[in-house]
Amino acid sequence: MTSSAPVFAPPPLSRRRLLAAGAGLGLGLQMWGARALAAPQRRKFVLVILRGAADGLSITPPVGDRAYAPLRRELAITEAALPLDGDFGLHPELKTVHRLIGAGQGRFAPAVAMPAAGRSHFEAQDRLEAAAGSDVSSGWLNRAMASLGRGAPVEGLSVGPVAPLVLRGQVATSSWSPGRAVETAARLPMLVQDLYADDPLLGPALARGLKTEVLAQANLARLAVDTADTPEAPNAARLSRTLQGDSREAATRLGDAVAGFMREETGADVVAISLDGFDTHANQAGALSRRLAYLDALIGGLQGGLGQGWGETVVLVVTEFGRTARVNGTLGTDHGTASTALLLGGGLKPGGIIGDWPTLKEARLFENRDLAPTADLRSLFKGVLAEHMGVDRRALDTTIFPDSAKAPPILGLV
Repeated sequence: MTSSAPVFAPPPLSRRRLLAAGAGLGLGLQMWGARALAAPQRRKFVLVILRGAADGLSITPPVGDRAYAPLRRELAITEAALPLDGDFGLHPELKTVHRLIGAGQGRFAPAVAMPAAGRSHFEAQDRLEAAAGSDVSSGWLNRAMASLGRGAPVEGLSVGPVAPLVLRGQVATSSWSPGRAVETAARLPMLVQDLYADDPLLGPALARGLKTEVLAQANLARLAVDTADTPEAPNAARLSRTLQGDSREAATRLGDAVAGFMREETGADVVAISLDGFDTHANQAGALSRRLAYLDALIGGLQGGLGQGWGETVVLVVTEFGRTARVNGTLGTDHGTASTALLLGGGLKPGGIIGDWPTLKEARLFENRDLAPTADLRSLFKGVLAEHMGVDRRALDTTIFPDSAKAPPILGLV
């Protein structure tokens, strides 16, 4: 059955080019970008994509909506929710996020979606990251970097084995795959570097990739010393392997390691991180709790690792679509439409929820099954890019998000 496109409007009552150039080196090598920020100070933006369709109704449970508990039954999070206000709570594993919101450094949009995203993971993730209709040749975040063409360079970094679509395009970026320790002084990297020294494309890419790996090893060595509980600290390779775990400790270390890339004078200004495991068709409660605990610790590691730089950083957490309002027969939820986006950072303006809440009344459900979206995710992206990164409104409406003038930026966030 073909899904009709959701309408993004407040309710009448109330609210994802250069591919890995050094596979033998154990990391995806891409050229660093060379664009500029409009602001005098170099601001930082981190995009976290929760892949698999994260359940917004569990991230920010609408505890004040009378239809929530009957719809969610065993999956309803009510008394255990971390309190926000009379209408919404927060998943109990999101303790760091809760602290940030309480300090005026966090907000959330409880009912957002991309237009006509559908319920296919791959199509929806392409739409989320390209945000350009059927054209998936580049990502909106890369196009935003391309629009910033004055002053100091903007550096882009993806965290993961493959650079996500959202950071691919005209401006080349770098990538780092955590958990893969590489000896950058080994014979192979030097031979490859000599081989491509005169290549105008691969030469700079390889050099920048090696620089990224050297910085990664320096960060890991620092973390190994900082976290040692014995006189003999674990070596960087051993610590690197721990970053692939699912524990809070691994997530905190990963966040700190990413912050290490961002703290450098010529470090990353724009970072994209992908977290998998949010497709919770069965036994959702336990699986989602583990993934949200990881997300929460990652954010805590980022904040702690950035130090004063947190005040110039915005973190936006999004997913490709939400999940059904009703529980399925295996104590999980199926593919839905609207979900929650989290906005965090030291420079945010205080405020309540972003957008409107459509309620979970049966008559208000999208296609009688999903939370209805009341805000276009592109509007949230635009607001952050305009206010935090200084991107021009015309570029936002035409080249970064083509033909999107009808989705104005959400302002007053930063």
